[in-house]
Amino acid sequence: MSSAFTRGMSHGIPICLGYLSVSFGFGILAVRAGLSPFQSAAISATNLTSAGQLGGVEVIRHAGTLIEMILVQLTINIRYSLMALSLSQKLDKKFTFPHRLAASYGITDEIFAVCSAQKEKITPAYMYGMILVAFLGWVTGTIIGAAAGSLLPEAVTNAMGIVLYGMFLAIIVPPAKKQKSVLLAVIAAAAISILFHYVFTAVSSGFAVIISAVVASAAAAALFPVSEKEDEE
Repeated sequence: MSSAFTRGMSHGIPICLGYLSVSFGFGILAVRAGLSPFQSAAISATNLTSAGQLGGVEVIRHAGTLIEMILVQLTINIRYSLMALSLSQKLDKKFTFPHRLAASYGITDEIFAVCSAQKEKITPAYMYGMILVAFLGWVTGTIIGAAAGSLLPEAVTNAMGIVLYGMFLAIIVPPAKKQKSVLLAVIAAAAISILFHYVFTAVSSGFAVIISAVVASAAAAALFPVSEKEDEE
């Protein structure tokens, strides 16, 4: 068990280092939205989702409703349910129901990718080791970013606040170059978001995110359906 836990921790170190820089940007944005460093850290400790946390902070900043917050988080984070279903096929028999509940807390894009790449079955100890290290990187980066956002001049924090957006660009640009469907979804979502920001200003930011994501993804799915052959591959 200890060797599996240690191996999970070692595989989680690159994730931890990446999370440090990204969560640093989230910490700055959270403080700029009016949250305290403690509140910012509490959000990162209970929610391991960069896009979800950013969307949530935007809802808080604009005094959105609880229904709006729920719908935003459902739209952004529903992909984790699909990841969990996929990952369930690789779990060791030691993964009892309580272990599945505990491990579901730490399923992120990066942890899912690393676990999926493993040839052997995933044990609870291995996944806990990876989640622990990733968690420490995510929360530590948030605390440092929130503290920096509270102390540094506004001009500096504004410049450093783009770290999180830079990560999103790094995620969408490579697949957008390869697939027209992804490129269409990105352009459509950006265009719809701009319309809400400058034209349909009465719509809150939370619902703007929901509508942009749903409409863009639906348009891409309708125009570029995945064939049965591609689905099998």
